[in-house]
Amino acid sequence: MSQKTISILGSTGSIGTSTIDLIKANPETFKIRALTAGKNAELLIEQAKALNPEFVVIADDSQYETVKSALSTTNIKVGAGRNAVLEASAMETDLLMAAIVGIAGLEPVLKSIPNTKALTIANKEPLVAAGELVLNEAKKHGTKILPVDSEHNAIFQVFENHNREQIKKIILTASGGPFRTWSKEQMDCATPEQAIAHPNWIMGAKISVDSASMMNKALEIIEAHYLFDMPVPQIDVLIHPQSIIHSMVEYKDGSVLAQLGAPDMRTPIAYALAYPERMATTGKTLDWSSLSKLEFEQPDTTRFPSIRMAYDALDAGQSACIGFNAANEIAVEKFLKKEISFGQIIPIVEKGLTFAQGKTVPTLEDIIALDIETREAVI
Repeated sequence: MSQKTISILGSTGSIGTSTIDLIKANPETFKIRALTAGKNAELLIEQAKALNPEFVVIADDSQYETVKSALSTTNIKVGAGRNAVLEASAMETDLLMAAIVGIAGLEPVLKSIPNTKALTIANKEPLVAAGELVLNEAKKHGTKILPVDSEHNAIFQVFENHNREQIKKIILTASGGPFRTWSKEQMDCATPEQAIAHPNWIMGAKISVDSASMMNKALEIIEAHYLFDMPVPQIDVLIHPQSIIHSMVEYKDGSVLAQLGAPDMRTPIAYALAYPERMATTGKTLDWSSLSKLEFEQPDTTRFPSIRMAYDALDAGQSACIGFNAANEIAVEKFLKKEISFGQIIPIVEKGLTFAQGKTVPTLEDIIALDIETREAVI
């Protein structure tokens, strides 16, 4: 595999650190152009010293001097703040790993598209809020979009685009999260510590809470609709507690193609980094002899109404999807700060979906404005 240049937006998060783990195992294959982080200056400094990127950005302005001083003996350029993140996003690369959590990742994604050959996208929110805008930009500039989310990465691997008319449906699998067997009453009183204790995956706090409410799967339904240009009725969700089958595509002839692997994000990341080739993973791999069973069940949309709400949002249009996502982001933030209960998340999201639906959002500025308005309206 020839050497590729790569920038990582969100290098200190779960996806970013897994990406760097793979890059360190293949140092001759990748040259780092830029690393950006939110607040974790200590880890960003450590990554910069190990990988020697051209440009390092800490989004938190208050930590600029800390990073600048620590890297003063290197040739690494250091920046801080939102504008520096956007500057890093626009650097020319073969690959850009988009792993900034939430809607905050949308503008950097759009900045990157004209300047990278392949956008490896790990955060759902840009496609949920602005799927058409992102995909149109990618088409305009000939940029390949490679999904990193394990479910969409799995579908990408088994989706026969030349046989698109023969596809009956795509099936997103879901672990069910830590509250799969909990009653609604138990979930309503759950603590942040309980919500982020995912049984299978090691993830950041926000996506872990989304998994507990199954909002992550709801957002994935919207993302899948845009990524694979699939009609909403042809997107299903199936609970699979073992997280071994990462998603499936069912064809009209009865064949079902599935991608399987250990629940380790380094597998889909490795696929995206090496595409169209493959590379060895530093993560866990399946031990077939230890697998005793694979279970499946239908999602309970009474206890987990977020699944149903995702279909409602898609039916209502893009502005509803923006409100759906914005309200969830602010609700999860409040929950993690223990300002609201877990049981209050879904009512807040419903309020956001209703508030935003029917609005006109043709531009990036309109999308960002509606996101802000929704956050202010629901809390």
